[in-house]
Amino acid sequence: MAGALPGAGSRVSRRNFLHAGAAGAGLMILGATNRARAQAAAPAGAAPAGGAEEIKVGLVGCGAQGRVLLEACVGIPGLKFVAVCDIWPYNLKYGQNYLKKFGHDPSAHEEFEKFLDAGKSNGMQAVAIAVPDIWHSPYTVQALKAGYHVYCEKMMSNTVEGARAMVRAMKETGKLCQIGHQRRSNPRYIYALQNIMNGSKMLGRVVNANAQWNRSIRSSVDLEWPKKYELPQATLEKYGYANMREFRNWRWFKKYSGGPISDLGAHQIDIFGWFLGAKPKTVMASGGNDHFTDREWYDNVMAIYEYALPDGKTARAFYQVLTTTSSGGGYYEQFMGLDGTLKISENPAITRIYKEAHADWTEWKTKGLLKEIVKAESIPASLGTVALLDVRASADLDAFDLPVELTKKAHQPHLENFFDTVRGKAKLNCAADEAFESEAAVFKVNVAIEARKQLVFEHADFEA
Repeated sequence: MAGALPGAGSRVSRRNFLHAGAAGAGLMILGATNRARAQAAAPAGAAPAGGAEEIKVGLVGCGAQGRVLLEACVGIPGLKFVAVCDIWPYNLKYGQNYLKKFGHDPSAHEEFEKFLDAGKSNGMQAVAIAVPDIWHSPYTVQALKAGYHVYCEKMMSNTVEGARAMVRAMKETGKLCQIGHQRRSNPRYIYALQNIMNGSKMLGRVVNANAQWNRSIRSSVDLEWPKKYELPQATLEKYGYANMREFRNWRWFKKYSGGPISDLGAHQIDIFGWFLGAKPKTVMASGGNDHFTDREWYDNVMAIYEYALPDGKTARAFYQVLTTTSSGGGYYEQFMGLDGTLKISENPAITRIYKEAHADWTEWKTKGLLKEIVKAESIPASLGTVALLDVRASADLDAFDLPVELTKKAHQPHLENFFDTVRGKAKLNCAADEAFESEAAVFKVNVAIEARKQLVFEHADFEA
C-alpha cells in the first residue's frame, strides 16, 4: 500500500524501497510481471486491499479537476461514493452519472450544507474538494468541523489566512486533511528524492534548481459553456460570481485565485522545498499581462528564490510559468549539482539524470539505482576546434532514467495514501500543515511582483 512507503527523509536501499511501496503506489520495476500490472489496475468495486473496510466518500466539485479525481478514485478498491455536490447542474449531472457507471449511486446536491447533512444519514466518512480556490478554505473547515476527513485540491486557499484556518481546523478537530500536491505520493518522485537527492547524494552539492510550466495560447484561452446550461444570474451571485465568464474562468480573477503561479506553479515550487529539504529565505519576481490583457492575473510569471540549505549553504531556484507558449520543454523540475543534474516530471519522457564528466557513478549503476539510456559521444579529436562555435562548450553528458514507472493515473497514489490513512494504515504524505509551509513560498510571489523588489521571508510566514 502507498502508506507503507518510507518517509521522505529516510535512507533506504533500492530493494527495500521497491518492496515497501510497489503495490499501493503504482510503482512498477522495469520488466515486472503481468500480475503486477494487473494489480496496479484493480477495477472499481473490488474488495478493499488486505480486507480493509469500505470508505464512504463524497465529492464537492464535479468540474475538470473533480473529474480527474473521480477517474483516479474509481481505480481504488474499497471506495463507495455516496454524495456529490456542485452548484452547476451541468457538472452535477455528469458526476452523478459517471459514478453510476461504476456501481455507485450518490445523492446529488447543489448546496454544500445539504451535502454535509446528507453525509450524516448515508455514513459518509471522507470528502474530496475540487472547487475554485476561494471555496477551499470555507468548505474544508466546515467539513472538518462536521466530522469528515478531507482531501482538498491545492492551493489551500486564495489567501494566506484562509490556508491558516484549514490547518487550525485540522488540528482542532483531529480529522485528516490532505492537500492535493500529488507529486508527494508519486513513486518516481519518492524514489528520486530518496535515492538520487538523498541516499547516494549522487548529484553532489546542489547549487541550482529550476522549473517551468509552459502552456500554449490555445490551452489558455477562455473556457466556454453550453448556453442552454448557463446558470441564472441569481445563482451566480449567490455563490459570489459576477457572471458566467468569471465562474468558468475563475483562475484568472483575483477574487477567486492567485493566478497561474498558484494554479500551476504551486505544484512545482512545492518540489523545490521538498527535494532541497529547505525553506526559501528570499524571493524576487516579475510578471505581466502581455497577451491576455482582459484578465486580472498575469499570463506569465518568473520568480527567483534563495533557499537556505540544511548545511548552511545557499541554493538558488528559478521558476517560470507561461500561458502564451508551449515551447521550451513543457513542464518539469530540475536540480543541478556539482556532480550531476536531475530533471524530473510527471511526464516520464522528460525525466533524465545527467552525470557530469568528472563524476564516478559506477557504484550507483552497479547497484541499479539508474537506468542507462544514452551514452554520450565525445567530440572526435580530428575535428580540433575548427568546427566548434566555442571551444569552452561542454560535451553532452551521459544520461540516465529512473528504473521505476508509475502504472496508475497521476493522482491515484496520493488519493490512495489519503484513504489508507483514513483506515489507519498510513501517514499523510501532504497534510495541511506541511502544505502550508510549501504554499507560503507561492503566496509571496504575487506580492513580490507588486513590490518590484526582493522580499525576505520571516519565520512567521511559514507558521500556521
